[in-house]
Amino acid sequence: MYIAFEGVDTVGKSTQIESLAKLFPDALVTKEPGGTELGKKIRTILLEEGNLLPRSEILLFLADRSEHTERVVRPNLNRLILSDRSFISGIAYAHVHDDIEIDTLLQLNRFATADLFPEHIVLFHIDEKSLRERMGRKSSDAIETRGIEYMIQVQKIMEELVDLLNIDHIKIDASEPAESITEKLYSYIKDCQA
Repeated sequence: MYIAFEGVDTVGKSTQIESLAKLFPDALVTKEPGGTELGKKIRTILLEEGNLLPRSEILLFLADRSEHTERVVRPNLNRLILSDRSFISGIAYAHVHDDIEIDTLLQLNRFATADLFPEHIVLFHIDEKSLRERMGRKSSDAIETRGIEYMIQVQKIMEELVDLLNIDHIKIDASEPAESITEKLYSYIKDCQA
């Protein structure tokens, strides 16, 4: 079962995946970008360069997604896969950054993944005030430096995409206590497995 954790930076995706991996010790934990050897190199370019053309950036994300899907996800579909990000992030960030049509981005992602999308999505939502506070406590990578308004717009597109594509999902309020979120997600995953 392939579950992707989606949301803008600082919402707690990585924290929750780490907690859930302890509760589901047989789960495969992975991420985009960076879940493969090539992906690690692409991740470095994407997060440290900062001066890529928008379409070049999209193509690098798609190359990572293709490698990740074929080398990590597809061979392990018989397991619980907990992935930090997926095509949902890819489309949302690309659409807001370069205003490319969502249908075009969806076609590109279908090509990159050979139509293999997550079966379930965990979608984190954060309000603007909390996002400002959390972002202020960390150094920003090349994508985060685009600003809070950019991140809020990306979040809005993620939420619209999950509803539009009718993928089974759970929406999580990122301001809730971490332990409470973990309990909700544990129950959600157990229900999905039933």
